[in-house]
Amino acid sequence: MQADVIVVGAGLAGLVAAAEAADLGRSVLLLDQEGEQNLGGQAFWSLGGLFLVDSPEQRRLGVRDSLTLARQDWFGSAQFDRPEDAWPRQWANAYLDFAAGEKRAWLHAMGHRIFPVVGWAERGDGRANGHGNSVPRFHITWGTGPGIVAPFERRVRAHAISGRITFGFRHRVDGLVLDGGTVVGVRGAVLEPTDVERGRPSSRVEAGAFEARGQAVIVTSGGIGGDLDLVRAAWPARLGTPPRRMVAGVPAHVDGRMLGIAQASGANVINPDRMWHYTEGLRNWDPIWENHGIRILPGPSSLWLDAAGNRLPAPYFPGFDTLGTLRHLRATGYDYSWFVLTQKIIEKEFALSGSEQNPDLTGKDLRLLLSRIKKGAPGPVEAFKQHGEDFVVASTVEELVAGMNAIADDDVPTLDAARVRTTIVERDREMVNAFTKDAQAMAIRTARNYRGDKLIRVATPHRLLDPAAGPLIAVRLNILSRKTLGGLQTDLEARCLRADGTVLDGLYAAGEVAGFGGGGMMGYNALEGTFLGGCLFSGRVAGRAAAAATA
Repeated sequence: MQADVIVVGAGLAGLVAAAEAADLGRSVLLLDQEGEQNLGGQAFWSLGGLFLVDSPEQRRLGVRDSLTLARQDWFGSAQFDRPEDAWPRQWANAYLDFAAGEKRAWLHAMGHRIFPVVGWAERGDGRANGHGNSVPRFHITWGTGPGIVAPFERRVRAHAISGRITFGFRHRVDGLVLDGGTVVGVRGAVLEPTDVERGRPSSRVEAGAFEARGQAVIVTSGGIGGDLDLVRAAWPARLGTPPRRMVAGVPAHVDGRMLGIAQASGANVINPDRMWHYTEGLRNWDPIWENHGIRILPGPSSLWLDAAGNRLPAPYFPGFDTLGTLRHLRATGYDYSWFVLTQKIIEKEFALSGSEQNPDLTGKDLRLLLSRIKKGAPGPVEAFKQHGEDFVVASTVEELVAGMNAIADDDVPTLDAARVRTTIVERDREMVNAFTKDAQAMAIRTARNYRGDKLIRVATPHRLLDPAAGPLIAVRLNILSRKTLGGLQTDLEARCLRADGTVLDGLYAAGEVAGFGGGGMMGYNALEGTFLGGCLFSGRVAGRAAAAATA
């Protein structure tokens, strides 16, 4: 097997890299340990959110954004503080220029379209120079994850028909081939064919071996989020102890193998302790992969309690500061927390991450989409409420707390109904007029100043104990694994670097395995919409650079 460029991993970054290299006339071998049914990788399962700056969609909704403000938000969130962050800093600046520049037009020219209401994700830690988005920047793809994958899959398949791209599915790379310190290929095992559905675990039975040679190898194999043992091993002390119980937000094939393989051949891995996991995970009642978790994309109104029943302090409100909240919750010693809310809140504020949980957006079904504004929660949310093991529905606080205690872990103190009621009543008293000292109540009202939030995202402020808003609902929130923020260190041409800063000739990296660029362009925190965007940008850079080097 031979090609000008070998791409290891057929997720979004791999598709972009392969398409870009083939467009420039290079022959490409695209390898993946999974079957063809998994083309697109994790991106297929995503909501399709993209970080854009000063977009037409923002301007139509009255959002005033700028590259200057976005850069303030990005670097305030990243908190770069290490010598090895030199390349990640440069990647961050380059990505911001891309997000404020040609990103939208580039995608639009390929047929990509955006849902008109921009989401306000990661609303921040309350500081102007700290973590978070100062304005809404989360642009949802019309068609969600499959919609972001589709343009690149079309390009790749067109090149496959012409013979420019060759697929090597079920080819697991176990090592890089070096010649005089230059990467000249890959070797590994051919796995037995599989017909398992997308996302489900596939066989690792070997049916043969292979070796492939090329002038450039691009690693686009993803992170470690599907291997919870690796996640726990990399867990940083600043986030407390790793959870004993968590749910997997990505399939098992997101196993991080190529990080160690590339490192063994001389590539430098940096920032392995930087990671992104969510605190609002639900155990999927209809799982696709083992221990399948789904994240709630929450609006700001739910009352957040830790496992022992204590209200979380500011700024740890739903949708504000993911890792700050995770750090706070890990200090409690318990592996879950609670949302307490009403039917009125769940109808307006609960969205579920994932293409399969949003059939209206994924299927581009306008009629189904319009049903969201009708009374009742969206169908997938209602299904979780009815069937999910993490949901408790009740008409009184006492019944609610009894249900919460019934599904609590054995090592968690029994919740006291009178204490929970007091916490709810104290919150409710702050909702009855326009004046308040409660920071969460202020945040809810601020959110509704944004037309997008008022229209489809944030419920009218109300008391949780208002009978007209009921019934009461409690949702157990599990920690959910997701992304690796560090990875293979690369220069601005996506070339992998050695520990001494020199280039490891022949080897490139893009996507999550490269910390979405440079070895961690997001630093300690992500602003959301940046994972897919990082795959797009770094995949494009790597594909073009590898093509130029093999001319």
